[in-house]
Amino acid sequence: MALIISALLKPNSLPFSPLQRVTPTAKTRRFSCKVLNSGHPDSELNQIQRKQSPLGSSFVTQLRRSYSNGEVSALANGVSVVAKEPDHDLKTQGRILFSDVVVQKRREVFWRGNWNALDIASAGIVLAMHLLSLCAPFYFNWPAFWLAAGLYLVTGLGITLSFHRNLSHRSFKLPKWLEYLFAYCGVQALQGNPIDWVSTHRYHHQFCDSERDPHSPIEGFWFSHMNWLFDTSTVIEKSGDSTNVGDLEKQPFYRFLQSTYILHPIALGALLYALGGFPFLVWGMGVRTIWVYHITWLVNSASHVWGRQAWNTGDLSKNNWWVALLAFGEGWHNNHHAFEYSARHGLEWWQLDLTWYVIKFLQVVGVATEIKLPSQLHKQKMAFNN
Repeated sequence: MALIISALLKPNSLPFSPLQRVTPTAKTRRFSCKVLNSGHPDSELNQIQRKQSPLGSSFVTQLRRSYSNGEVSALANGVSVVAKEPDHDLKTQGRILFSDVVVQKRREVFWRGNWNALDIASAGIVLAMHLLSLCAPFYFNWPAFWLAAGLYLVTGLGITLSFHRNLSHRSFKLPKWLEYLFAYCGVQALQGNPIDWVSTHRYHHQFCDSERDPHSPIEGFWFSHMNWLFDTSTVIEKSGDSTNVGDLEKQPFYRFLQSTYILHPIALGALLYALGGFPFLVWGMGVRTIWVYHITWLVNSASHVWGRQAWNTGDLSKNNWWVALLAFGEGWHNNHHAFEYSARHGLEWWQLDLTWYVIKFLQVVGVATEIKLPSQLHKQKMAFNN
């Protein structure tokens, strides 16, 4: 997610330092990188996503360092692996509450001295929405409440169905008019334009829970939740230029949304004020926006910290039922990281996934096509007992 972001620049080379845990083992070999979950064989994103997560194929269980030679050893797929420690100091800085996630290098955002115009603009928008929502108790009425609930559904699906599953991962196809309509709903979530949002998310999967991940809890819970939004220079340095969204950049509609992005939420706010005065503005823009903000951000933070792993993804992604409930199925995050191309995240019958239900409805009425789902063979490959 990106509120306002410039064209990405080429990054400096950074060493990887994924979170790891270890148990003793007899066999030892040098660490080697492996492509993780390269995606559905028919995916249009295969060429875009050639370079995947630098992590190995399994979630590692303990970290052990040898400070004399700067090496790190860890257990991966039952075999001890050894990697050279990065040159800079990466002493762990505490465990995130009620989790096994260790913060490796807590990143300070608010008290640094290199804020740029993009950081200030993003922080200003987020702060303004939070301040506006504080007026909610004093301007409550039922029409305003139901307006906020309706916009939560519409803009939330704009993020989960459009920005995420349709545009980022190409999990299914829609007619262009409907694809653009859902994308426009996502723009009204005030989380950035589709090109920048999708670029950041694809980088998240490419470098998941490594030092080049735009938002990982290995740099602190709050950094992964929201603070990364206010440090665009670091995100640009870590992730690289935006060569991963050529499929969107070649479409005039998405270039138009990128160049005029902020005008669209402003126009919505003006319309709400004209229809229902300040209560509609407070609830329809303030309360609804921060509600969708934090639900989206919980997918980046809580779903990499709390929950269970059903699949051997080699990262911190977790299946978190309460995030899934709030985020229309996005909380089944370990499922998603195992099968990035899948239009369905709630793979079990009991895993509620509202976004998938909408996609399925669109398929039934004949507008959603080429829906991708994980094969049994791929499930076996990603299972822990493989």
